[in-house]
Amino acid sequence: MMTSPAINVGERPGVNLLGLSLRQMEQFFLDIGEKKFRAQQVLKWVHHAGVTDIGEMTNLGKALREKLLAIAEVRPPEIVSQHDSTDGTRKWVIRVDGGGLIETVLIPEAGRATLCVSSQVGCSLDCSFCSTGKQGFQRDLSAAEIIGQVWLAINSYDAFKPGSGRIVTNVVMMGMGEPLLNFDNVVAAMELMLEDLAYGLSKRRVTLSTSGVVPALDRLAAVSEVSLAISLHAPNDALRNELVPINRKYPIAMLLQSARNYIDAQRDNKRVVTVEYTLIAGVNDQPDQARELAVLLRDFPCKINLIPFNAFPQSGYQRPSGNAVSRFWQVLVDAGFVVTVRTTRGEDIDAACGQLVGQVVDRTRRSERYRAAADIQAIQVS
Repeated sequence: MMTSPAINVGERPGVNLLGLSLRQMEQFFLDIGEKKFRAQQVLKWVHHAGVTDIGEMTNLGKALREKLLAIAEVRPPEIVSQHDSTDGTRKWVIRVDGGGLIETVLIPEAGRATLCVSSQVGCSLDCSFCSTGKQGFQRDLSAAEIIGQVWLAINSYDAFKPGSGRIVTNVVMMGMGEPLLNFDNVVAAMELMLEDLAYGLSKRRVTLSTSGVVPALDRLAAVSEVSLAISLHAPNDALRNELVPINRKYPIAMLLQSARNYIDAQRDNKRVVTVEYTLIAGVNDQPDQARELAVLLRDFPCKINLIPFNAFPQSGYQRPSGNAVSRFWQVLVDAGFVVTVRTTRGEDIDAACGQLVGQVVDRTRRSERYRAAADIQAIQVS
């Protein structure tokens, strides 16, 4: 079972009920002298009915509603704009507290719809092939801002109607940010995703993707049952140090062992880890590297998801050819792996994997350095 951080009502007179898990909500009502069963009623109003006005929660007594209006709120983040791709993908640009902008992407398919959710404003890591990281880092999102992306997607999308088949069926923590560096808020939000009184998603349909924050992944095994994906992107430490700098602190062997421990801790003994591997032309897409990857993962319970690189300005990288992707795929399939190639979705609205950007008040000065480097490159080219 997941655990959630305690809520001290006295510290925040305007508690945002949107981000409270069932246990947090029960404690909130006990702290204000009410019965904890009220938590179930409020969760249903907020997450099942999409109600944000406490005054409309009619099965709560008038006195309780007035008490809640004085000390609490239900406040989702604000949609600034939405962008629709020709392939049906939708991207929302969302404003959060402090003025930062994040992006959330819905990918509809036959019989399912996957929502890609952000966990930070910007990203504190600096993976070389990811546009988000080039913007630097502002802050972690609150639990309300994380689950608020799910709430907004369901309550603002005109195609989410009974019988449409496009209600959110899967959530992937693969948007802006490294989820495990915002551990408590991400865990609380995922608990709501799984909660029957909220969104009732299967633990197999909520996936957390990490670049390899090993200590937090070790903690996650004790509190989570969601699916796990790891962003590997290289078959050896030397190359991964360049592509995913956190590897210098937590190298591949350490990450794979932590991921194995996570799935071994699950009650479901059929779990596997999804290994994400972004293919970059001339960098990590050669058959020899595929064979090296096969050796690395031969005893590791996984499936492999190959992701052709999605271009963004000043990345310095190129997408591999279709033939290169096919050759890499074939080597892994011949070695006995289950391998998929991710279809690029939403590229025309910059919603594809690795392309998400928002508006970040960068605390790292990383974005400033990248802009300066881009300016120098432009001068040299001209």
